[in-house]
Amino acid sequence: MPILCVILTVLCFLFSGAAMAFDIEAHRGGRALLPENTLPAFAKALSMGIDTLELDVGVTQDGAIVVSHERRLNPDLARDADGTYVSPPGTPLVRLPLEAVRRYDVGQIRPDSAYAKQFPEQQAVPGTRIPMLKEVIDLVRKSGNPRVRLNIETKIDPDYPQESPDPETFVRRILGLLEAEKFTDRVMIQSFDWRTLKIVQQRSPAVPTAYLTLQRGSSQNVALDKATNWTAGFNPADHRGSLPRTIKAAGGAIWSPHYADLSPVLIAEAHDVGLRVIAWTVNQPADMERMIDMGVDGIISDRPDLLRKIAAEKGIDLPAGYPVTP
Repeated sequence: MPILCVILTVLCFLFSGAAMAFDIEAHRGGRALLPENTLPAFAKALSMGIDTLELDVGVTQDGAIVVSHERRLNPDLARDADGTYVSPPGTPLVRLPLEAVRRYDVGQIRPDSAYAKQFPEQQAVPGTRIPMLKEVIDLVRKSGNPRVRLNIETKIDPDYPQESPDPETFVRRILGLLEAEKFTDRVMIQSFDWRTLKIVQQRSPAVPTAYLTLQRGSSQNVALDKATNWTAGFNPADHRGSLPRTIKAAGGAIWSPHYADLSPVLIAEAHDVGLRVIAWTVNQPADMERMIDMGVDGIISDRPDLLRKIAAEKGIDLPAGYPVTP
């Protein structure tokens, strides 16, 4: 990245009041409370008071940016006009026009699913549709909240290129929408696929990039001794086996690891190289307390209501609520 781009990114990051505060993020809008990645969930989070709406985006066949955690219609969420949940694995969004995507109801979890057992208290909102990113921006404006941000994740998998646009096209469409809406100063863009983050940094260096990492289980996207398909050619072994140093070398502003991968030493190392640390996805009070005590700069949670309570107990100033309806 040219040195001027680096300077602009750092200055934007340092002098943004919203960026420097502890970041309370509603994961998928707060999916423990209302259907994930939907306008009702985002409205509840805004009304409650959060710093950031965390959400995921994909691209339809006709180029619309829609909010969805899965690259496909989710069989645990999407129902057709007859009320029948789609059959696994679900059609990729990139193969469907926006009109077809909008026909599906995602307001109630499939009752017999593992997902339903994970969030038994989620309030169903039948008739809820998959929103467009523009609708989320419109909702934020409707709320009147002048400082809330969006943390937008690009849903792209280098091992399944047919299920999303190529990284360049994906990023171009997102940034094009944000620029048209004059909203680039109120977003960060995150991804497990670091290719998209590199393109964001090249095309819009003032937009902070958050490098998502997972080091455990079969879904891990990084390794400390080699580059992976997810890391855009960056190898932690070239940076003392350090993820923070690797992300800094890649041009990132934020390291966003799974909370169980964190330690006080790693957080201190990230801070030493100028990265903020935002942990995901933290839902239990004891884990929230531990993360705050360890010094993270923000937490992404399915329970923003509970996170607000714990943050207040830790002396963190809470963001104001801006009541709004979808």
